[in-house]
Formats: sequence, structure tokens, C-alpha cells
Amino acid sequence: MKNEILKYIKLFFGFFVCSLGIVIIIRSNLGFSPWDVLHQGISKVGNITIGQASILIGILVITLDIFLGEQIGSGTIFNIIFLGSFMDLILFSNLIPLSHSPLSGVPMMFIGLFILAIGGYLYISTGLGCGPRDALMVALTKKTGFSIMFIRNIIEITVLVIGYFLGGYAGVGTIITAVFTGSFIQYVFKMFNFDVKSVTHRNIKDEIILLKAYILKK
Repeated sequence: MKNEILKYIKLFFGFFVCSLGIVIIIRSNLGFSPWDVLHQGISKVGNITIGQASILIGILVITLDIFLGEQIGSGTIFNIIFLGSFMDLILFSNLIPLSHSPLSGVPMMFIGLFILAIGGYLYISTGLGCGPRDALMVALTKKTGFSIMFIRNIIEITVLVIGYFLGGYAGVGTIITAVFTGSFIQYVFKMFNFDVKSVTHRNIKDEIILLKAYILKK
């Protein structure tokens, strides 16, 4: 039971670290991330809010993840709920200053990408299920055998191009994020000697069975 508690502590700490990285990228004030460019483009075309577009894309990506054979676990669900909540908390605290110049914005962007990659390692390595977009990265890496860097960059560039042609806003920071996110994730995974292809994630059904077993023991 102690190991399970530690897993969930690591999971939620990973979410917090991811959220911190995302907020630093946002506060660098250099442009939307590729996924947010896509969300904004869909919101314009579909006449819905960016939040609604994000939920829609999340559902579509989860469906694709399942089709590709990736397990959807409690970490997947908690990712959707808590990543945004932690982002709101950090933004509300005004902990991260807003950049007003590329001289400070560019370093902030790279620091944010590094922190985001560390957060990704922390929560993905628990084996409790990836967030929808990270699950897609993991699934395609397993299926194709290509590197994390290559797969992530392809995903980021693809959603950026689609979002841009749908009317989403892209800035310098958007290009930086699209090109370097995969590199930072691959570097951090190597730094922790973590092979994402070796992780088998528990699905929600397995979680329920495990929880029942712990309850019956008591």
C-alpha cells in the first residue's frame, strides 16, 4: 500500500511540475503552444470556446490512444482534471512574472520546456496512465520505434500547422515549442535513464481490482 501511495504522490507532483513548466512558457509571452494554436483554430471554425475545443480534442486523442493500444488509467483522468487546476493555481498566485522582452522571454521559454519535460517523466514513469497527448506520443513511439524527440516534434508541428490554417495564432514561442519540446523530453528521459517503451500502464479496470484487493485485505 505504501508503494501505491508513493506512486500517486509522484503522479500529482509530476502534474504540478508540468503545470509550472506550462505557466512559465505562457508567461514568456512569446505565443501560444502548438496545441493551443489548434484549440484556438477549432474554436474559431466551430464557434466554440477554446476550453470546449480543448475538451473535444482531448476526447478525440483519447479515442486514438485506445485505438493504438495505449492503456487509459487513473493518471489519464487525473491529468485532465488537475493539470489545468494546478495551472490556474500558479497563475492566480502570480508567482511567475510576465516577460515584456524576448531577452527574458526566450530563456523563460527554454526553462519552461525543461521543467515540463521533468514533470512528464515524473508522472509517466508511475505507470498510472499518460495524459491524452502524452499517451499519443508514447503509443506512436512504441508502434514506430522512432525516438521520443522525433515523434513529439512531428506531433507538435502537425497540430501547429493544422491550427494555423484553421486560424489559430502562432508566435515565435510557438515555433520554439514545436521544434524543441521533443528534444527536451528525450534529453530528460535519457538523464533519468528512462525508457518510455518499457512502461506498461495500468488501466482503470486494473486500478479498481487493485483497490478492491486492498479493501478486502482490511
